[in-house]
Amino acid sequence: MLELENVIKRYGSLTALDGVSLKIEAGEFFGLLGPNGAGKSTLMSLVAGLRSPDAGHITVNRQALSNRPEARAALGLVPQHIALYPKLNADQNLRIFGQLYGLRGSVLRDRIDEGLEAMQLTDRRRDPVQNFSGGMQRRLNIVAALLHRPKLLLCDEPTAGVDPQSRNAIFEFLEKLNREGLTVIYSTHYMEEATRLCSRIGIIDHGKVPALGTLDELLLKLPFEEEIRFPLDDSTTPLAARLASCGAVEEGEGHFRFRPQPGYKLSSFYQLTESLGLPARLFTSQRPTLEAVFLHLTGRTLRE
Repeated sequence: MLELENVIKRYGSLTALDGVSLKIEAGEFFGLLGPNGAGKSTLMSLVAGLRSPDAGHITVNRQALSNRPEARAALGLVPQHIALYPKLNADQNLRIFGQLYGLRGSVLRDRIDEGLEAMQLTDRRRDPVQNFSGGMQRRLNIVAALLHRPKLLLCDEPTAGVDPQSRNAIFEFLEKLNREGLTVIYSTHYMEEATRLCSRIGIIDHGKVPALGTLDELLLKLPFEEEIRFPLDDSTTPLAARLASCGAVEEGEGHFRFRPQPGYKLSSFYQLTESLGLPARLFTSQRPTLEAVFLHLTGRTLRE
């Protein structure tokens, strides 16, 4: 459905994308995970045809994107920033976008009705968009992007500034569309969104994609199989110092994270804690997270 081959994009001396290659199959829910400034929005704008790459090739549905209206017609874009006319109502906004896609008459009316119902906006269709909450505007933007029935939907951080109820409605709607066959590329800097929604995830940082795969495949890139957390205080600081030679010890918000090196036996860990007089209830063991993968591959936390 989408292929990027050695794509480069520069803004002056800044290289926003540095030789990115990706292949997205039809029907995937693909996540593009990275911090602000990593290159997510630049990649989305290139795929949408809003900007041109300085080098490399992009194909959509096996057609070159450059100067090919039929390739762009296969795309729907939910931009990072709200793209609606605030003084017009929801129905008027959707009629404008539908007509830009070439839709007319009963086909356009039916698709507007379907979209508003799916996003629970039917009762607000006559209200000016400037009176909508941020979550409602986001949901309306998604409806506008789907009116022409695209084969590939680009979602560039579509839940920014959204309330929990709208966020969940967006998740459920996109999951339903994906089950029905729509290919979705979803950029986010929220780990929990990528974990819940995406069948495959590409980690992007400094304009490169150092890793991609399913969550299980990404977790295999870690040199440890589990991590242990315990409170950060005066009683546990000596333990953290002793563990430094046995694996990675990191400070979080009010806690330590210990990630044992390969071959380290957890029985040794609990013998050490017992010798220091630390009760077992202080320690929790858990499977590594997507955040741990990101930190391991990039050397920084996602929100830095």
